[in-house]
Amino acid sequence: MRKRSSSPRERQSARLKMVLPLLLFLLLTFITGVRPQTRVNVKAGDLVLLQCGLCPHDVPVTLWRTDGNPKTVLSSNMSAAEQEQRGVIVFRNTLVVLSASVDRQGNYSCSYLRNTSIQSQFLLRVYSAQSKDCEKKYTYNMTCYTQTACRLFCPEVNIPTVNISSLIRGDVLWHQNGKPTEPYFQSVEKTDSGMYTCTWPFLHSGRIYNRSFTVVLDVQTDKPMKNYGISSPQDGQVFQVELDTTVVITCRAVTDSCFSSLFWLSDDQFVSDNETLRVYNNRTCNETNMARTASLVFRKVQEEDLSKNFTCKFESDELGAITTITLMKTARPSYVTVAVCSVVIVVVMAASVVIYVKFKVDVTLFFRDSLGCQSGASDEKVYDAFVMCYKSDSDGGLNEDDRRCLEKTLEERFGYKLCLFDRDVLPGQAEAEAVLVSVEQSRAVVLVPCYPDPGPGTGLLSAIHAALVERQTRLIFIDTEQAEGSRSGSLPEALQLLSEAGDCVTWRGSRPSSSSSSSSFSSSFWKQLRYHLPAPRRESKQTHQLLPQTCKDAPLL
Repeated sequence: MRKRSSSPRERQSARLKMVLPLLLFLLLTFITGVRPQTRVNVKAGDLVLLQCGLCPHDVPVTLWRTDGNPKTVLSSNMSAAEQEQRGVIVFRNTLVVLSASVDRQGNYSCSYLRNTSIQSQFLLRVYSAQSKDCEKKYTYNMTCYTQTACRLFCPEVNIPTVNISSLIRGDVLWHQNGKPTEPYFQSVEKTDSGMYTCTWPFLHSGRIYNRSFTVVLDVQTDKPMKNYGISSPQDGQVFQVELDTTVVITCRAVTDSCFSSLFWLSDDQFVSDNETLRVYNNRTCNETNMARTASLVFRKVQEEDLSKNFTCKFESDELGAITTITLMKTARPSYVTVAVCSVVIVVVMAASVVIYVKFKVDVTLFFRDSLGCQSGASDEKVYDAFVMCYKSDSDGGLNEDDRRCLEKTLEERFGYKLCLFDRDVLPGQAEAEAVLVSVEQSRAVVLVPCYPDPGPGTGLLSAIHAALVERQTRLIFIDTEQAEGSRSGSLPEALQLLSEAGDCVTWRGSRPSSSSSSSSFSSSFWKQLRYHLPAPRRESKQTHQLLPQTCKDAPLL
């Protein structure tokens, strides 16, 4: 059988029957001033406070009635001695039971002497310390997280908070397992979990009365992700802006609800949400992830904005946060400075190139002499240079003394290891083969014009010319001032080609008095010759004292 659906009138009548008793109860409470009964739980021996409704200023006397056996009436105008005898304090609209006991539990009601319409009712329950109900009523839970600071808080339930002159409240005392402990943990750990007892002490007439609670601390490892507050921008951040441009600075915050407040202040004034203004505040809220944004919009940044502090302020039920930012005008690059810097860079580069070209020989020799830059032995060569003479057709060639001084200076003064044909080539060998072996063992070949020719002769150079060119041997060709002008026509073809393939150094005579003489070790001849030669393998064991400053007495070059 199909059930008949109720009509709208019937449904409205059912709702009225449910709401009517509640409305009648509230109306009766409003008319009579009687408030619903309040349950108060206390442990035997503890202090407890009951507080009546609002105390009228013109009715200072409060009347308390109990339904105990016998029924008791307590008044705020009782003498101190009588209150002491009864173990209570009646002060204005409060009743303090100094030491609760089972015979004190029951219903309490309060009213005022001249205004009985304002009443409050209480049901006082007193539990023994061993009672399980007492443990439930007086146990409060608290959660902290590892590696964070944690402070225990003692409840303030039905304890005196008003200023009662005869009752002095002391600092709360904490115990764990009967031993005193501190309520603050700088970095709480799992081992700190457990039950803690806090006690409020009250001093009255030379005696201490207590109210105690049990706090259960639960230390957990992972803290839930609930980081409410401003996420950006950072406090004190400076934003670079250009005048007369549009700038938008967005303040973001994670909130517990979209009812939280996030807004901008200009100095101490609220930034309006009116979008027609030059500077306004644009606010949004994402209800999915509870993320709020407040955008500070400048249609055109003006000079006056640079002198103000703009503050993003976040307010919620849990916390408040403030972030203050400032604006700074972007410094435009100076084209004059850029041009000057460019010119300076070009001048420095050009000067560096000129200095390098002009002083590259001196710089190279400085690193060799002062910093000890030497050549390694990875090329497996035996000699630094092979000195070979060729016949000079003019009187400008080096004589015997000059040639000996040249060889001695290179070896003893500058530390080169030379291969000399008349000293290091074994006799009896084929001259061409012996010269090629010496060239193969040397890192460079120095061709010296001599008069008369003490070596194998120019004809041998013509014979090994092809081998020197093929092996790309480093050649240093020495010529003289007399031969420099007629070199192209007076030298044989083989020597002409060798001089063009190698580096030429001009010998300018051995006259010490001449400014262009090659006799001084600091002359251009020695610098050029050493520059074209590879760095010696090792420093000469003989010092400068082995040779005079010039080769004049040697005789000189």
